[in-house]
Amino acid sequence: MVGIKDVEADKLISKLKEELKIFKEISPPTWARFVKSGSHRERPPEQEDFWFTRTASILRRIYLNGPVGVSRLRSYYGGTKKKGSKPRHFRKASGNIIRKVLQQLEKVNLIEKNKKGKRISPKGRKFLDKIAYEVSK
Repeated sequence: MVGIKDVEADKLISKLKEELKIFKEISPPTWARFVKSGSHRERPPEQEDFWFTRTASILRRIYLNGPVGVSRLRSYYGGTKKKGSKPRHFRKASGNIIRKVLQQLEKVNLIEKNKKGKRISPKGRKFLDKIAYEVSK
């Protein structure tokens, strides 16, 4: 049985991104084209399907790292802020984007609430294992 850890992350995320576009509940808000993905970024994302890529990445991260919350995901997607000649400092990613993605994934029943955060649901585990199997071929 091929698992999610057995396939390359970029191939899995690109395939998962295409599969997530089928769900009507998962769609970018109108403001998503204009906002940066974190205070450490200089410009908003230029990819047309950034929302689906981030959703696929978050779903993979929840599958791998067990129950996680918005704060841990903000730290994972954060980065260093360039400050000119001053030293760089770490900044967390946008919490609103991550929160909206989690809410949409919960509507589709791919993740579920837990006392410690969000975790993958049985339907989500089956969905990701199926896609990992397709990618491995």
